[in-house]
Amino acid sequence: MTVTDAPAQATFTSTDPRTGEVVGTHPVHSAADVDAAVARAADAATWWAGLGFDGRRTLLLQWRRGLVRGLDALARVVAAETGKPFDDARLELVLAIDHLDWAAKHAEKTLGRRSVSSGLLMANQAATLEYAPLGVVGVIGPWNYPVFTPMGSIAYALAAGNAVVFKPSELTPGVGVALADSLAEIVGGRPLFQVVTGFGDTGAALCRSGVDKIAFTGSTATAKRVMAACSETLTPVLMECGGKDALIVDADADLEAAADAAVWGGMSNAGQTCVGVERVYVVDTVAQEFTDEVVAKVRALQPGREFGPMTMESQSAVVKGQIDDALARGATALVGGAGSADARLVEPVVLTDVPEDSTAVTEETFGPLLVVNRVPDVDEAVRRANATGYGLGATVFSKARGAEIAARLRCGMVSVNSVISFAGIPALPFGGVGDSGFGRIHGEDGLREFTRAQAVARQRFALPIAVTSFRRTAAGMGALVGLVRVLRGR
Repeated sequence: MTVTDAPAQATFTSTDPRTGEVVGTHPVHSAADVDAAVARAADAATWWAGLGFDGRRTLLLQWRRGLVRGLDALARVVAAETGKPFDDARLELVLAIDHLDWAAKHAEKTLGRRSVSSGLLMANQAATLEYAPLGVVGVIGPWNYPVFTPMGSIAYALAAGNAVVFKPSELTPGVGVALADSLAEIVGGRPLFQVVTGFGDTGAALCRSGVDKIAFTGSTATAKRVMAACSETLTPVLMECGGKDALIVDADADLEAAADAAVWGGMSNAGQTCVGVERVYVVDTVAQEFTDEVVAKVRALQPGREFGPMTMESQSAVVKGQIDDALARGATALVGGAGSADARLVEPVVLTDVPEDSTAVTEETFGPLLVVNRVPDVDEAVRRANATGYGLGATVFSKARGAEIAARLRCGMVSVNSVISFAGIPALPFGGVGDSGFGRIHGEDGLREFTRAQAVARQRFALPIAVTSFRRTAAGMGALVGLVRVLRGR
């Protein structure tokens, strides 16, 4: 459900980046609106937590079925507000639905009360551990994958027993509204999952609203501002920020498959993917053959068909700046080049011999620009891949050493002999290190991210030697120390 009760409210529109046509009109929610939404969510959270794992699973699986039935309608909203091809929007929804299913079915096993060992010294105690919901989770989502990415927080927070207040990007508010409305039908209109729309001030208000946690996805610079706002109330945060993901091609790689992965990872969704491929390091002995494969595949792409325009118009200037900087520093354009980013629909670009201090290598691009650099060996490829403040995802193509190379990369996720596959596996946690953020969505880690651990020790019988009491005696303490020396001193 959405917040619509503010009188004489300012509004804004979302537009189709392909045509400029207005897709929808939405309110600019104020701090008071956000606070009211959070208060309603707190009441809904009490009801939701009281349903227990079984009750929540039943309703979440009903929501899953509803999303499947309405998949094409929601995909059309995604395509309209982002400009991405319809089938790309449908793929995004398919993945989000699969994650929702996993979270609903695995919440109890992951979070439910379980016994843990008390240890020999505390054998008189029964020890249990469970993970309780936080209450209300605020989610601030991005525009590039306006369903799949925020659902990594929304679905897992709901499965863990929380209510959610979601602030979608101002570029994709209609997607957020449609998503929330689809759950409202299942829960009888209860304010379990609400949407607040607007710009940066609305997001800042959510940070200061008293929610129990903020899950943010966006740029590193914006993440720092979100953290600063949350620090005012000691609100904990989960940060999924940008990336500068590398693909490493070893000498024994399947070069056709590696090239296909590089092109899809770098160009799909117009390169607007936080875990997309932006840098390729290919071992010199196979570099020419690999590069020829990449160039042929990229030249076959049809911008406007295989991928759409920049969802955010200003992003074209970012891509253009990186292309111009690389070319000025001596890079070679194998496909496209100067002028390829002069319009909102950016032409695909492949650069090689790009200096490692060029912005095309050091800064997130978020556009259809692929840097392909030769390296003498895998050791140098790993060194360069790790030589960045980012640490989100990576890709490795190697028949014999994939796992070994993956283990050496400083990042949160790695795909071996495929691309971005980790994001589609619900059991795997998703998140980065360094400038790419911290915390995890997806998997068991993602469920626990939206809970508080509660440890309980229950005494079953009194120990013959009192040690946590003023009745403790020197003889009793001596016996305990003697036991520790026997058991732990060897």
